[in-house]
Amino acid sequence: MKYLHTMVRVNDVDASLRFYCDYLGLQVLRRHDIESGRFSLIFLGAPANPDAQIELTYNWDGDELGAGSRNFGHLAYEVDDIYETCQRLMDSGVTINRPPRDGRMAFVRSPDNISIELLQAGEALPPQAPWQSMENTGNW
Repeated sequence: MKYLHTMVRVNDVDASLRFYCDYLGLQVLRRHDIESGRFSLIFLGAPANPDAQIELTYNWDGDELGAGSRNFGHLAYEVDDIYETCQRLMDSGVTINRPPRDGRMAFVRSPDNISIELLQAGEALPPQAPWQSMENTGNW
């Protein structure tokens, strides 16, 4: 058995690609626009681990996605510097729902309310301001 991908439905392809590619750093590996079925499939992967993929599914006629679901769980990515990553995301307008107070873990949400866990590669970084005193925001 081999892991292939996790499918996430999206309502706004441009906003989702901006979040996953421009902000998080994933790359588009392939895209299929299926005219007959009126949907698009966009496969994304991290440069260091392209086999662990996300499939963004966009239905051209729309989907009622709601506010996201905790029972879905989350997607998780290892990052080289959790503080730099969170700062870059914040500077891009992304809310840090669970700041990396411990230098190890943070949570953000995609434009479609998918929870994304960010984990520090290797050992946790020493706690530092302003992260160590930041409160949680919203759900993660």
